[in-house]
Amino acid sequence: MAQEASTIARPYAEAVFERAKETGSLDQWSGTLAFLAAIMQDDKLRTLVDNPNMTDAQVTALVLEIVAGKVSDEAGNLIRLLVENDRLGIVSSIAEQFEALKSREQGRLDVLVTTAFPLTDVQSAAIANALKAKLGRDIDITSVEDPELIGGMHIRAGDLVIDGSVQGQLKQLANELGI
Repeated sequence: MAQEASTIARPYAEAVFERAKETGSLDQWSGTLAFLAAIMQDDKLRTLVDNPNMTDAQVTALVLEIVAGKVSDEAGNLIRLLVENDRLGIVSSIAEQFEALKSREQGRLDVLVTTAFPLTDVQSAAIANALKAKLGRDIDITSVEDPELIGGMHIRAGDLVIDGSVQGQLKQLANELGI
C-alpha cells in the first residue's frame, strides 16, 4: 500500500512543487503540506473523512473549516481536488515527495544513516563530507541506531543504498554460499 500511495502521490507533489516554484512559495507550500499531513493523522478526522456516508462536499467543507485562515486559497483548491479524487488520505506522501523535490531543487539531500552504535559528530561530519564529494550536494544526516546491524553502517541517500553493515555482509555471504 505504501508503494501504491507513493505512486499516486507523485503527480500531485510534482504539480504543487511546480506551482510553488512559479510563485516563489516553496517554504509556504512546505508548511501547508506538513500542516495538512498533520491534521490528517487525527483518528477522529480520518474516521469522518473515510466515512462512506459523508459526501465529498461535506468532507471538503469539514476540512476547509479546520484549516480556515491557516492556508492559502490555492491550498483550499488542492484540498477540493484531493477530496474530489478520493486522495486526501495520501497527503502525507504528497508532503514527503514535495520535500524531496524541494531538497533536490535547493541542492540538499536527506540521508539516513543506520548504525549499531551512536555516531559521533566527527563521524557524522566525515560521512556528510564524503557523500557531498561523491554526490555534489549538501547533505543532511539523520542517524538512527539498530543493534541488529552488529557493526558498520547502512546509508540511504535517495535511491543510493550503501550497506556496509556486518549484518549485510553476513547476508551476502550466506547468499553466495547458497544458505
